[in-house]
Amino acid sequence: MSVVKRPNGKWRARYRDAAGKEHARHFDRKVDADRWHASMKTALARGEWVDPALSRVTVGDWAARWFANQVQLKPSTRHRYGSLLRRQVLPVWERVPLSAVTHADVGEWVRRMTQAGLAPSTVRQAHRVFSLLLALAVRDGRLTRNVAVGVRLPRVGRADKVFLTHGQVAELAAAAEPHGLIIRVLAYTGLRWGELAALRVRRVDLVKRRLLIAESVTEVNGRAVFGTPKTHQRRSVPLPRFLVEPIAGQIAGRSGDELVFTSPAGDVLRNNNFRRRVFDRAAESVGLAGLTPHELRHTAASLAVAEGANVKAVQRMLGHASAAMTLDVYADLFEDDLDQVADRLDRAAGRAAADSVRTEGVGPDLDAVRPGRRQHG
Repeated sequence: MSVVKRPNGKWRARYRDAAGKEHARHFDRKVDADRWHASMKTALARGEWVDPALSRVTVGDWAARWFANQVQLKPSTRHRYGSLLRRQVLPVWERVPLSAVTHADVGEWVRRMTQAGLAPSTVRQAHRVFSLLLALAVRDGRLTRNVAVGVRLPRVGRADKVFLTHGQVAELAAAAEPHGLIIRVLAYTGLRWGELAALRVRRVDLVKRRLLIAESVTEVNGRAVFGTPKTHQRRSVPLPRFLVEPIAGQIAGRSGDELVFTSPAGDVLRNNNFRRRVFDRAAESVGLAGLTPHELRHTAASLAVAEGANVKAVQRMLGHASAAMTLDVYADLFEDDLDQVADRLDRAAGRAAADSVRTEGVGPDLDAVRPGRRQHG
């Protein structure tokens, strides 16, 4: 490594990387050359050095490589990521070299999106996509760190959940006839819409009263795409007895691979079409305007908890990745459990106090054999 003055008056700083390749830059002032030379030497010593040639690739070129390799994504997620790249990420960052992206610039980008009126969830998703492609650049040795990490993001407010009663579910189903069975299945099993629309006859076990959820369908660019459920895991969902006979009638005469629920034309049942033609009208007619089919999933959780289902059972029924997620989403539903714990502790403490009064002064021999007491001698 060295810093020397060139015949033209410029200062040339040079060093060799770990592979022995020489790198050099020219500066007008020696102090700048020394500073750059020292920073490269420190980066090499710490193992933080990045080949400048690798980090000169633009965000647009790198984003194309990153996106092409996201083979693990579900079609709907891939479509969403692609849309975020086209609309929020690339218009700002496409021609910027990876090495020129700074933490402050990312924060400014997030601020501008927020001030432009984008929903907090959209801003957070756009930031996530950008952060993911920068993280790959770090793993590929093109950046020393992901400058998108730690950027402050807008908070996403949680909308109040709607939990219907048994009576409200019955009214809504009646108003949606002849499609009331769809309402009842959603409200009493907690299926996601895509899982209900992809349910096939062979996955309905009326003897064991179980629905095997192994497939889901999503709409991508107007096309119905079948795939695995949201968590990629199959699950068995319990079916209340009162739904067995209606479902038996629904699937009578159908082959095992046919869909249980279809559109009037026999095609895949689509959420938007069902809402426009059936659901929204029915919800408004019973005083539930604004209700969405997904909120029937919340209803299923609340009705199950009201009948004593614990968090693990609700998790399995809904197909959440973990019980922690179930608690995060439905913490309020389990408040009564905490009250029951307190009540049980209160009763136990009362019994212990009563036992203590009854045995007061009985004698040391009884105390000696009572569990939890120490003998002193």
